[in-house]
Amino acid sequence: MTTQTAVPASRRWRGFNLEKWGWLFMRGSGVLLVVLIFGHLFVNLMLGQGIHALDFGFVAGKFANPFWQWWDVLMLWLALIHGANGMRTIVNDYVTNAKARTALVWALGLAAALLIILGTLVVFTFDPCGGVFEDGALWETCQALGK
Repeated sequence: MTTQTAVPASRRWRGFNLEKWGWLFMRGSGVLLVVLIFGHLFVNLMLGQGIHALDFGFVAGKFANPFWQWWDVLMLWLALIHGANGMRTIVNDYVTNAKARTALVWALGLAAALLIILGTLVVFTFDPCGGVFEDGALWETCQALGK
């Protein structure tokens, strides 16, 4: 007589678990976002002249440096994906109509994707001298840079 050992339901392979990976992403991105945001605030508000130095030139100077471009893009991507995933969780918890839930989740995904694309384009294609006219405040600076 042979006996079969049943594998408990919790140990069976059930495929890719999107909710588990979403949960892990929220924890990891949350920790990384805290570091990125506080670093961003420290550099912008505490170093140098502090808040009094924040102007168009300060932002243009930061966006001229690839390190700060990637810092801001990483912060943008993580914040938007983290927020959209959080909103998706809320929609899944509280919207009972399946069609409305699907429409809202798709709208969240499209909005996040559009903002990620536009934000990334702004950071990497930012040109402080684009559209500067002779009577503008940046005319001399842009002329000195040869733009």
